[in-house]
Amino acid sequence: MTGQVQETPEARLKRMVMRSWRRGMKEMDMVLGPFADSELAKMDPATLDLYDALLEEYDQDLYLWVSGAKPCPPEYLQLLQVIAAFAKKRHSVA
Repeated sequence: MTGQVQETPEARLKRMVMRSWRRGMKEMDMVLGPFADSELAKMDPATLDLYDALLEEYDQDLYLWVSGAKPCPPEYLQLLQVIAAFAKKRHSVA
């Protein structure tokens, strides 16, 4: 009998925050890490599922999508717009 342990919501958030900060590409760490710290706990389950799928994408693609240098897959468009706006606001000088 194989028993797969169900991930608790708290463990899932913790895993996703860690994955956001430890991407492999420092630029993506600096975009996704602060976003995850600030926003993941506020997300509805469907958006969390989408963000979790986004974390499986390659950093090189994510960076081009977030920066607007390359069009992103349509399923990620709204989420990446939110992430990009968060990063832009965070790094803008008042």
